Amino acid sequence: METTETFESLVRAEFAPKSTYLNTASNSLLPARTVAALHEAALLRAEGRPLTPLFEDVEACRAAYARLAGVPMTRVAVGASVAAHSGVIAASLPAGAEVLTAEDDFTSVLNPFHVRGDLKVRTVPLERIAESVRPGTALVAVSAAQSADGRIADLPALREAAREHGARTYVDHSQAAGWLPMDADAYDFTAAVSFKWLLGPHGTAFLVVPEDFGGLSPVLAGWVAGENPWDSCYGPVAELAHSARRFDLSHALFTFAGLRRSLDLIEELGVAAVHAHDVALADRFRAGLATLGHVPVPAPGSAIVSVPGLGERQPELSRAGIELSNRAGNLRASFHLYNTSADVDRLLDVLSG
Repeated sequence: METTETFESLVRAEFAPKSTYLNTASNSLLPARTVAALHEAALLRAEGRPLTPLFEDVEACRAAYARLAGVPMTRVAVGASVAAHSGVIAASLPAGAEVLTAEDDFTSVLNPFHVRGDLKVRTVPLERIAESVRPGTALVAVSAAQSADGRIADLPALREAAREHGARTYVDHSQAAGWLPMDADAYDFTAAVSFKWLLGPHGTAFLVVPEDFGGLSPVLAGWVAGENPWDSCYGPVAELAHSARRFDLSHALFTFAGLRRSLDLIEELGVAAVHAHDVALADRFRAGLATLGHVPVPAPGSAIVSVPGLGERQPELSRAGIELSNRAGNLRASFHLYNTSADVDRLLDVLSG
């Protein structure tokens, strides 16, 4: 567990924002160590040096994410996006299977099930998703934290309901991994992108699968999915990886070079410390909103705060050097380790004007 002093000194060494940046739910700032690693990775290509270190970065990231997710690294696949991972899961379902989803969840979690055309996709309010699992539900797909407003799904209740009715579970941790503790072992499939609270560049997403692969077929597999990738470059892959790596997509090597250092920082700080820091700032913002007469979307315990009716002020706030998002008319602020109470107070001060 990091002390407050160590936490703050690590953060100060890694970040020097030029704005009041409250938009991690869109994408995070990059740590200095990550920027340096990206530069070095680019030089490898520019100077014609061997790329072996970049492939080592992929496996280091797989191992680090596995530790954060609480699973063996043999259960972690890496790809390009949550949508691609969702597509693999959607492809595994039999025609007519029922998929239960939450209203207005992020498109990457939902759309691959809709475009199948022969699945029964049922949508309910997030608060009712656990109680809506029923006999015949094949899969429940939901985000751990909602992108639009930060509401946190009741995952333990969902897990129990799914278990009772024999349904599989698919949880997207993109808006949670890095600040909200994960227990990927409790669900059949989980996924997360690299560029939000995990502090990485764009270009990759993780997928956690069961030890037996949960009935998934590696329909997107290429050479990196082979047990011996360099022997799998030509013709059909003769032997798929014996681990979740069989679901890997070709690696965005620069992304992993940077992400490895970002994940190192998350582990050095500890998710528990990041969680306490982020949620304290979000709660400070909620309290300040109350004094201004604004009521955010209820999302207790979330690092994301969404305020109805204020979305139109986003351009004004950006001109004032405060970066956040307009989502469906709501002003969305999202807090991470590089933010301070002064950032919250500045936002409240501008909103009061």
